[in-house]
Amino acid sequence: MNALLQPVRFGELELNNRIVMAPMTRSRADDQAIPTAIMVDYYAQRASAGLIVAEGTSPSADGLGYCRTPAIYNSQQIAAWRRVTDAVHARGGKIVLQLMHCGRAATSHNKPAGSRTVAPSAVQANIELFTDAIGMAAADMPHALSREEIRQVIADYRQAAINAREAGFDGVELHCTSGYLPMQFMSENANQRTDEYGGSVENRVRFTHEVLASMAEAIGAGRVGLRFCPGNKFNDIEDSDPTATLDVLLHVIDGMNLAYLHIMRAHTRKVDAFAVARARFKGALIVNDGFEPDSAEAAITQGQADAVSFGRHFIANPDLVERIRDQLPLAPFERKTLYSPGPEGYTDYPRYSQNPVEENA
Repeated sequence: MNALLQPVRFGELELNNRIVMAPMTRSRADDQAIPTAIMVDYYAQRASAGLIVAEGTSPSADGLGYCRTPAIYNSQQIAAWRRVTDAVHARGGKIVLQLMHCGRAATSHNKPAGSRTVAPSAVQANIELFTDAIGMAAADMPHALSREEIRQVIADYRQAAINAREAGFDGVELHCTSGYLPMQFMSENANQRTDEYGGSVENRVRFTHEVLASMAEAIGAGRVGLRFCPGNKFNDIEDSDPTATLDVLLHVIDGMNLAYLHIMRAHTRKVDAFAVARARFKGALIVNDGFEPDSAEAAITQGQADAVSFGRHFIANPDLVERIRDQLPLAPFERKTLYSPGPEGYTDYPRYSQNPVEENA
């Protein structure tokens, strides 16, 4: 696994290895969207990753959608995240924050009083979301953003990037997939606008471009990454031509000098996202979805990518880098505790030990 363990530079980010921890919602923040003490432990345990991409975090109260997910729009949230980044840095790690605005994929039961559910258009997502208050709830009917309100959302992202740096993060990643606000703008069913943000794919990609440009201007493009997955239908998204969407997206970010592109395996056979991204994106490329240590090593050695991100393997293997280095077996994760509150299935996965007595101690 020599290639995975080599250091690499992504923009302003100096990584000790090419094993990236993918962003994963784990629902362990408190009801004020403030990171908790067990989140400090969780990320610190995994600090040997070349880069940690911390879970999707809202840039504003309006951007929240799920229960117990964090945000970074006030001083209490910033201070709590600082404890996370300090713990990761103390162990020699690098960590960036994924900024996730849920847009219409939200319910008021998971949002603070006075906040709104917003989207490109007033089209309700055909989904349900879990709430601690009432169980499953339908998504809200969203408020359609005006041009002025779009500018405010972009400003919220910009401020969130600044807040992330204040909290000690090494950079930020824009969550531009899984049916959240940037992808809602790209979607033909969620975006029914007739202005410069709707209609053609060039217009529908405009919001993402403007958000990236605003964050890059605020903290430097070399500290800004982008995550995308062509054809992802999660949260009621429709895109009849994901190839065109990827093509236009890569065109508009060309020359921005972003730190990296974090591309997921396409959820459609219409496009080979990895090959297109490698050919069209001039910067560092992280690939994701379904990789094992052997296939990740091959992706690096064959020039398919510069790094590989792992999700589920980092859940159950806080020492994933060491296990890959020493060719040790990987532990399976427990699905039922993915989103439950508390440390079970979160911070209680052990590091590898060949001594059963030590492992059970």
